Amino acid sequence: MDAVPMLSAPPLAVSYAGETVWLLPERALWWPAQRVLWIADLHLGKAATYRALGQPVPGGTTRENLARISALVLHYQPAQLVFLGDFLHAVQSRTASVLDALTQWRALNPDLDCTLVRGNHDSRAGDPPASLGIRVVDEPWLIGPFAACHHPQKHASHGVIAGHLHPALSLRGRAHDRLRLPCFCLEPGLAILPAFGEFTGGWNVLPQPGRRLFPVGGQAVWQLPET
Repeated sequence: MDAVPMLSAPPLAVSYAGETVWLLPERALWWPAQRVLWIADLHLGKAATYRALGQPVPGGTTRENLARISALVLHYQPAQLVFLGDFLHAVQSRTASVLDALTQWRALNPDLDCTLVRGNHDSRAGDPPASLGIRVVDEPWLIGPFAACHHPQKHASHGVIAGHLHPALSLRGRAHDRLRLPCFCLEPGLAILPAFGEFTGGWNVLPQPGRRLFPVGGQAVWQLPET
């Protein structure tokens, strides 16, 4: 297993569904009251899938992503880790290298309570190996005042925390330069997390009334002024 990286910067505390949650620069969400860590869209083995299709993409992203999770676990000591879907990218992701990295990661965190809320890629890639001891559920999965989902949606009684869209924000400068950053997107009853995985694309989210956008850049999370 790769060396565990240091965390980058302090989180940003915000109010959502009557609770204080922390938006982390590592593109994850922390619920301090119950010590729950939320991660969306790992897409482990995506690079391996592309290489299986003959695309010349670099390796090592799976171990890098797992090392980043280990850093968060080491720092926050969560009672529970919730994966909001798309844990593995595809059937082709289940290579010996990817599965070995997962086994090593789990050995470092054997007692951590892990839950995966199935996403659209999970339905094709299949559930994680049972030996990893990860509980697998369908959306919505209720936990406290929250409904853990993969697909963004509204719930009648719980605030949804979801992924799937990989939200990103495009910022434009006066010199016509452009910067695209992953972001958290919070609306009444719906919080969408940026993709945690390094080798992912993004959905360009636009500001609108009632929507709070929190770009991640410069090793920090900051709030875009509301419209």
